[in-house]
Amino acid sequence: MSVALRNAQRAVPVRRAPLRRAVCILRDALGASRFDVGLVCANNGLMRRLNGAYRQRPEPTDVLSFPFHRVVAGELPRPSCRDEYNLGDIFLGVEYIHQQCRDTGEDFDGVLAVTAAHGLCHLLGYQHNTKPEWQQMYQKEVEILEELNRLTGASLRPLTAGLF
Repeated sequence: MSVALRNAQRAVPVRRAPLRRAVCILRDALGASRFDVGLVCANNGLMRRLNGAYRQRPEPTDVLSFPFHRVVAGELPRPSCRDEYNLGDIFLGVEYIHQQCRDTGEDFDGVLAVTAAHGLCHLLGYQHNTKPEWQQMYQKEVEILEELNRLTGASLRPLTAGLF
């Protein structure tokens, strides 16, 4: 189905076509190609507000995911009608990510794709609050990023390698 991408910020130029293509590949690698997903590119102000409202952390962050369904990690939603073929929405803190990339020298477009992979995993129930949850999510990110790498020639890896 569709990937609706909205650039709601003007702080950082975003190459939308490669980002949309990456999200489509990642969604397909998760076995969720029949589901819609919303992707919003946000500035620090919006991310700060959302992070404060939903996580009680009033600071910008790289990604926030808002799942349409509650599912167990690794399971796909079971929609009962066409309107429920929706994974949810991912907000990418592109201004925050861009600042991090400037500090580390990492490729901005690559980090956007990896961060979107992380957000997609959250939409499908993956978490990283405990070491076992992190290991499960990390393995899923590796798996779907390998598919993205195979199809695009990139060499992307999860950013959360040293979380636990």
